[in-house]
Amino acid sequence: MGKDTRVAITLGDPAGVGPEVIVKALASLPRKELASFTVVGNIEALERAKQATSAAVDFAMRPTDGAVLVEEVPIDAALPEIGKVSATAGEASVRYIRRAVEMAIAGEADCIVTAPINKEAMNLAGHHFDGHTGLLAHLTGSKSSFMLLASERLNTIHVSTHVSLRGAIERATVERVLATIEAGHNHFMRLGMKPRIAVAGLNPHCGENGLFGDEDTRFLAPAVELAKAKGIDVTGPISADTVFARAYNGAFDLVVAQYHDQGHIPIKLVAFDTAVNVSLGLPIDRVSVDHGTAFDIAGTGKANHVNMLSAIAYARLVAGSPRRPTTQ
Repeated sequence: MGKDTRVAITLGDPAGVGPEVIVKALASLPRKELASFTVVGNIEALERAKQATSAAVDFAMRPTDGAVLVEEVPIDAALPEIGKVSATAGEASVRYIRRAVEMAIAGEADCIVTAPINKEAMNLAGHHFDGHTGLLAHLTGSKSSFMLLASERLNTIHVSTHVSLRGAIERATVERVLATIEAGHNHFMRLGMKPRIAVAGLNPHCGENGLFGDEDTRFLAPAVELAKAKGIDVTGPISADTVFARAYNGAFDLVVAQYHDQGHIPIKLVAFDTAVNVSLGLPIDRVSVDHGTAFDIAGTGKANHVNMLSAIAYARLVAGSPRRPTTQ
């Protein structure tokens, strides 16, 4: 990451572990690197997290040597109680994200890193989105976005995420599967790699020639052929009970998962602490931790910050890569 590149880190739900993993992660980085970061949230929440974790890092609301800059976002209420779902915390988390998006669009941040939010709290505050992915698409005016889970040996991109299983089947159209393949291809090309992509089947054994459903033949296979015609190195559909193991062992760089659990389960099995969530298809760059608010341990200082460090590292990689998406 260049010395002038800035990463904005949103605080997440202030009642969860987000503030704690942020302060612990930043405290573990070399002091000279801290000027590259801005935390979007509330300095009071960060100071509370410092007390819980005993993390040795300073925060300031104006540029100060050796301190992390804070973009203060008013929440018009007292700081929410730790470990509790509340509309106040949900509203605060949305305000942090909105401000970070504004910064990214204005060129004040090159990539956003998001700490975890709570969907129930966000909905209690009147923001009816499926999580970060839907909210970010709304805030940036994007038609849709794609969730990539990235780890050292396994990467998955999802055709659908936070919908019912029935809804996921309905979303596995030729157009959406093709768009997902292209989004994954373009992202890896941007990072300097032409990826070998595998498309996971939707039905058991890809439908077994119609015995267990015909969606793989009707929708997934045509999408793969259209992607190949665009010069993308893609194979499939391949039965989901084998494709992730093949990718983990080096046969593929990216697997297109058809729905949330199909892609999340293998990633969480092999890279629970290090996998990161990357939003593709947006006009801005966003990377997130791949864990929740963990209200049960919030405020104890026990939250593991390894995943936040992984998110920061991936954000630096993305921020240093020019936006030149291509399907060739």
